[in-house]
Amino acid sequence: MTLLNQLTQLLATINVNLTEKQKQQLVTYVKLLVKWNKIYNLTSVHDSYQILIRHIMDSIVVNNQLNGTLFIDVGTGAGLPGIPLAIIRPHSYFVLLDSLGKRICFLKEVQYQLRLQNINVIKSKVEQYEIETGFDGVISRAFASLYKMLILCRHILKPCGHFYALKGIIRDEEKVNLPTGFFIESITKLMIPELNEQRHLIILSMK
Repeated sequence: MTLLNQLTQLLATINVNLTEKQKQQLVTYVKLLVKWNKIYNLTSVHDSYQILIRHIMDSIVVNNQLNGTLFIDVGTGAGLPGIPLAIIRPHSYFVLLDSLGKRICFLKEVQYQLRLQNINVIKSKVEQYEIETGFDGVISRAFASLYKMLILCRHILKPCGHFYALKGIIRDEEKVNLPTGFFIESITKLMIPELNEQRHLIILSMK
């Protein structure tokens, strides 16, 4: 079975309908990730099908939870979840932020190969990054603790914006140890097809 057919089957299990162009972009991204991973060690997952499950599906399953059109993926690494979300949300705009040069090189190649017009790849630490108007959403995936995420990223969020933290297992102490002025709006258990591991989306706001 081709990677495209495998992706189509996985999408059907979570009731996500994409265009053929979007599906092909996701498949091309997976192939680029496999290719570059051999040199740059971008992810510990090397198998294409497992990348579909653990990275692609794991990213796009949060799509319906996002509010707004301007997002930043902090500590994006290999472009997760920013690249998959940018592909399936062509009318939203994503800044992909990372401080490691080899990851930035890879992301720029992905941007070129996929002809993505709605992303901006930036090499910077989040505490040194500035934006005048702020983002509708700050997204992180295995970036840091909730406390550290909020402290480092609060200067780039709009007053009415949201923090979106993609987590595995959530420790109780992490949920209660938040900086002053922040609160958890919701915690959603994410169901990833063929993945027998815990995944959660935590949405936080400023008071």
